[in-house]
Amino acid sequence: MSKLDLSPNTLRKNVINLSKDSKSGHLGCALSLIEIISALYDGELNYNQENPRDENRDILALSKGHGVMAIYAAFYQLGWINDNQVDNYLKDGTELFGLSEDHISGIEISGGSLGHGLPVATGMAYGFQRRNSKRRVFCIVGDGELNEGSMWEAILFAGHHKLDNLCVIVDANKYQAMGLTEDIIDLNSLEDKFNSFGFDSFSVDGHSLDEIRNSFKKVNDSKRPTVIIANTIKGAGISYMENENIWHYKKMTKEEETLAIKDLSSKEVK
Repeated sequence: MSKLDLSPNTLRKNVINLSKDSKSGHLGCALSLIEIISALYDGELNYNQENPRDENRDILALSKGHGVMAIYAAFYQLGWINDNQVDNYLKDGTELFGLSEDHISGIEISGGSLGHGLPVATGMAYGFQRRNSKRRVFCIVGDGELNEGSMWEAILFAGHHKLDNLCVIVDANKYQAMGLTEDIIDLNSLEDKFNSFGFDSFSVDGHSLDEIRNSFKKVNDSKRPTVIIANTIKGAGISYMENENIWHYKKMTKEEETLAIKDLSSKEVK
């Protein structure tokens, strides 16, 4: 089997392709995830390409379920979703929804009700620990999602039980639906907050594959639950979308679709 193209540029093109006819929103919060998803599926996650439900697979739980197009972009490369599903995204009779839904093979939890995914992922990690399983759980959360009290209950539980098979990845793009995250709750010093709950914390440039991959090495050496705080840009890779929070909900026009494809074709996104 030839090596899959899970490069960030390809995944971004897939996101735009998903969105262009469906007129999907949530572009900005999917694009900030791309390098994280690329690094996970291109070397870090243990999964079976032939069987997304393989009983020995690692778990990737997308708690910020509105970023699901980034996952679908990888699934298309893996062969887990097909052209027909992409072409019918969000249309009548669609199999793919705008939030992560676990009826799709490869999607581990239904995410989108913010504050729910991490508690579920923590329970999975605890179950694996109790069974002495080598399976790992990665859970992607948004920085705005950390406003939810249920998240910190799960973090407290994970630290108490020393769930070294759990890695939380914070997509810290500094925005949430209606504005800046810091305007709602000041989440500065996230490393210190997680450390105080019994985690090992690592901050990285969330658009540097090298930094993300190096952080996974530290995660695998840790004896405690871990968090990677990935400092990202909402809308990353499409110049007119970057740090423009309107792209949390805005849908592309035909002219904007053309500009996005031209933008991605004109540069190598690392």
